[in-house]
Amino acid sequence: MISKGKIYKEIGIGIIAAAIATLIGCFLFVEFYSKYSFEKSLALIIEGNLESKVLVLGAIANFFVFFVFLKKNQIYRARGVLIASFIIAILVAVLTLFF
Repeated sequence: MISKGKIYKEIGIGIIAAAIATLIGCFLFVEFYSKYSFEKSLALIIEGNLESKVLVLGAIANFFVFFVFLKKNQIYRARGVLIASFIIAILVAVLTLFF
């Protein structure tokens, strides 16, 4: 039987992996689909209030991380990725509704 501390650690690893995957996904989206420099692209994203849309596109990378963890039978890490995805979805909803 797995201890609670070990379960929480594995879920935490999944959350961190999802956060990193989302950041990398956002970076790759801005780098490949913008004709401007990275700094200029970020300024245009902020100016146009497009943060939530870029965050959603970056979060697509979480699918890959989730399925890799499932393939490796690391269920608790996959659960952490799922939790992080829900947190990102709530953040996107808040950004969309209030800003």
